[in-house]
Amino acid sequence: MGVPTPNPITRARRRLHARYLPWLSAALLATQAPGHAAAGFETSADGAEARPWRVFVSILPQKHFVERVGGERVIVEVLVGPGRSPATYEPTPRQMARLAAADLLLTAGVPFEAVWLPRLRRAHPGLTIRDSTAGIARLAMDARHHDLAPAVAGKEPDGGRGDPHVWTDPRNASAMAKQIAAALADLDPAGALRYQAGAASFGQAMTALDAELREILVGLAGRRFLVFHPSWGYFAAAYGLEQVAIEVGGKEPGARALSGLIETARAEQIRAVFVQAQFSRALAERVAAEVGAAVITVDPLAEDYAANLRRVAAALAEALR
Repeated sequence: MGVPTPNPITRARRRLHARYLPWLSAALLATQAPGHAAAGFETSADGAEARPWRVFVSILPQKHFVERVGGERVIVEVLVGPGRSPATYEPTPRQMARLAAADLLLTAGVPFEAVWLPRLRRAHPGLTIRDSTAGIARLAMDARHHDLAPAVAGKEPDGGRGDPHVWTDPRNASAMAKQIAAALADLDPAGALRYQAGAASFGQAMTALDAELREILVGLAGRRFLVFHPSWGYFAAAYGLEQVAIEVGGKEPGARALSGLIETARAEQIRAVFVQAQFSRALAERVAAEVGAAVITVDPLAEDYAANLRRVAAALAEALR
């Protein structure tokens, strides 16, 4: 006797089950994850009863900042993970489900947010969303093409369509920590003193890091360096350097512009081309070969924030001297 063929209603139910089971499973995992409200409460160091607050951030440097500010009172998850680009990122079903269990989302002004924040607000109307870069003036992305002019030529008001990579300047990282502390205090007034102290401590560390970077880069003011993607404008502006982007406006240069860039880079004796893992390095390697420069991988999205900026400064100092 053969196996009976399921009727249309049964087949439809099976299709729905197959489609939504991953979302349901992710939601279940989210509610069971450590730090969710169901995990219970604990006593913090200052004696106040508090649960760990679940905070989502857009990028890895923010994760470091929030953990420094919030300490044991927060559990942090990042949307754009290692090796992924904030320009092309889309939340996974698992992340969407875990956001349902989150207390706070801290944004960073990176490209994917323009598309996804309205969707996240509709999907999670109870989720508090705060901009950790509020109040930081944006540097304008250079609209000119590959003429060895600075890739950051002017400023736009906060919220404009400027360079989003504000965190590459330690002074901006300190300002972000203050915004993070305010957002956490609004969420958790009992921990306000802890957050203020965390932001102050982090700010002191950033002041020391800034001084250290200035010492590493002393004597290099006005020097130019090549990058594939213009991620280091704030870092360059902070230390008197100029980044020169191979890619402008998300597009690779045409043959004529590329030829002009190579010719001028030779004349400038530029000896380093910086690339990052989130973008193709093929064109950067071609330019480097033409001008006799080294290709150096640096990541503006690294989580080990201070150590990463030290590596970048050291690489620049070696390449530009």
